[in-house]
Amino acid sequence: MNRQLTHPRDEIMQTMDRIYRYRMTTTSGGNLSIRDEDGNIWISPARIDKGSLTRRDIVCVRPDGSVEGAHPPSSEFPFHRAIYEARSDIRAIVHAHPVALVAFSICRQMPNTRLFHQAHSVCGKVGFAPYACPGSEQLGRNIAATFSEGCDSVILENHGVVVGGDSLAHAFERFEAFEFAGKTLIKGQRLGDIRYLDDAQLKEASDRSVDFTSFVPGVASAKECELRRQLCDFIRRGCRQRLLISTEGSFSARVSGDSFLVTPTQRDREQLQVEDFVLVQGENREAGKLASRAACAHRAIYERHPHVQAIVFAHPVNATAFSVTDVNLDVRTIPESYVFLRDVKRVPYGIQYRDDHNIADFVSVNNPAAILQNDGVLVTGSTVLDTFDRLEVLESTAEAVINAISIGEVTAMPDRVIEELRSAFGLG
Repeated sequence: MNRQLTHPRDEIMQTMDRIYRYRMTTTSGGNLSIRDEDGNIWISPARIDKGSLTRRDIVCVRPDGSVEGAHPPSSEFPFHRAIYEARSDIRAIVHAHPVALVAFSICRQMPNTRLFHQAHSVCGKVGFAPYACPGSEQLGRNIAATFSEGCDSVILENHGVVVGGDSLAHAFERFEAFEFAGKTLIKGQRLGDIRYLDDAQLKEASDRSVDFTSFVPGVASAKECELRRQLCDFIRRGCRQRLLISTEGSFSARVSGDSFLVTPTQRDREQLQVEDFVLVQGENREAGKLASRAACAHRAIYERHPHVQAIVFAHPVNATAFSVTDVNLDVRTIPESYVFLRDVKRVPYGIQYRDDHNIADFVSVNNPAAILQNDGVLVTGSTVLDTFDRLEVLESTAEAVINAISIGEVTAMPDRVIEELRSAFGLG
C-alpha cells in the first residue's frame, strides 16, 4: 500500500484496527494522530469503540483550534498537540496500553531495547514521563518535555506508552517493536538472567549488507506463482498470530536448485503482496527490489541442504525469550514437539550475519530448528506449510515450558520414550 496516497482518516482507522486486533489496546483505550502538511491534526475520537472505528469517526483539529468531525477529539489531544509543538520532525503519534509496556509503567521502568539490534534501531531513544492526570495540560507538558530530550518511545508513569514517528507507519513499527521488547524481557526474566547486546554487537548487525547483482527474470512458472501466494498467506497469518512482527523476520521458499523467493527488506511484513517477494538466483536478485538482509543466510542453507525447501527467521516472543538468556529450550516435552523439532541447537550471536555460510552448520534433517542468540529463531522445512507448522510448534512448546516453570519442575520425556518416538516415526 502506498502510504503517500492514503488519507489520514483511513490510515488512522486501519492502524487502530490492527492495534486492537493484535490485542495491544482495549475498546476504550489508546489514540492515534497524524499531523498533515497544513498543520491539521487528525486524531481518533473520544469514547468510540476502537474495535469498530470507521473513517467518518476520525476528527480533524485545525491549527486555529476548530474541530471537524462527528465526535469530539480524544481526551488526550492536549499531549498530542504538545508533542507536535515540541518536535517538528514528528508527524504521527501512537498512544496505547499494551500489557507489557503498561507493566513497565506500573513499575516505573523502561525496557532495555538492547535485547535485539532491530528493536534498538527501530525504537529510537527511550524515555520516561512522570504521571499527571489523563487529558490534562500538565500531562502534555510532562510528555512533551521528554520528547524534547530527543526521546521517540516514552513510557508514561502508571499509564502506558506514547511513540512518535515521521509517519503513522513508522510510529506503529516503533510501538510494536517496543512492546515486543517488553514482552520478551518479561518472559526471559522468568527463565534466567537477560543477555544484552554491546555496541560492537549492535554495529555488527547494522553493518551487514547483501551483495547481489540485479537481473530481470523471465516469465514466472506456475510453481513460483504458487510459492508467492503461500508465502504471502503464511506471513500474514504469522503476523496475526504474533509469530512475526512488521519489522522483523524473513521467510523464503526454494523455486529450483539455486533460486528462491524471499521477503524484501524494510517492508511491513503483514502488508506484503505476491509481487513484493524477491526472486534470488545464485548471485543475482530480481531487478527493482531489495532482498531481505538475511538473504545470504537463506542462500547458504539452501546450498548446503537440498532437502530444505523453505526457511523462516522469526521472533515469536516465547521462543525468543530463550534466545536472550542462556537457558536451553528442551523440546522433549510432548511427542509432537520432539517429532517436529528434534533437538533445537543454539546459534552464537552474529553467525547469521556473516558471509562464511557457517549458519548452515546449525540446521540439518535431524535439527530443523535453532535458537539464534539475541535474534529469535530459525526454522526449516520441506514446504512452506511444514516450516510454518514447525514455527508454531516451536513457539507453543516454548510458551508451555515457560508456563510450566511457574507451576513446578519441568520434566522431559525419558530416553526410552525418545527412542520409541524415533522408531515409530522413522526419525534419523
